[in-house]
Amino acid sequence: QVAITFVTEKYDCFSTFAGMSSKPKPNYYWSMLSMKCPRCRRGPMFKESNPFKSLKLSHIFNMHDNCPVCNQKYDLEQGFWYGTGYVSYALAVAVSATTFVAWLVLIGISVDDNRIFWWLGINTAVLIITQPWLMRLSRVIYIRFFVKYDADYEKTKPVELH
Repeated sequence: QVAITFVTEKYDCFSTFAGMSSKPKPNYYWSMLSMKCPRCRRGPMFKESNPFKSLKLSHIFNMHDNCPVCNQKYDLEQGFWYGTGYVSYALAVAVSATTFVAWLVLIGISVDDNRIFWWLGINTAVLIITQPWLMRLSRVIYIRFFVKYDADYEKTKPVELH
């Protein structure tokens, strides 16, 4: 049999042989950045894909109760999303470290002037502007600790915490 290899930015490289599934496996990182369900990597986690669509911040966490594709429940238990605070904190530290290194390389840090305060101001603005996206991304990353990809999601039951 002839193997067909698919290479796109959304899917991993793989081969399809006779008798194997013809559906490509969505890329882990692409499905995370596009905020897809961790189980099937196809269904959207959020009702609105753009967290910046409205100036009202109340719509940031408007999530589907279950994945529209594989029926995976997103809110696995009462208070499940409290753990995303730690993930969000880690993301904010990573963004701050990245902007600091970029500032250090491009502009430099000196005790003779106020460049460090300019970095603090710009870093604060970057964190405030990206916060809606970081908050959503923290939910996407956190649920992936508990729900893994299932190639046979159509035949198996969704993950439940007991």
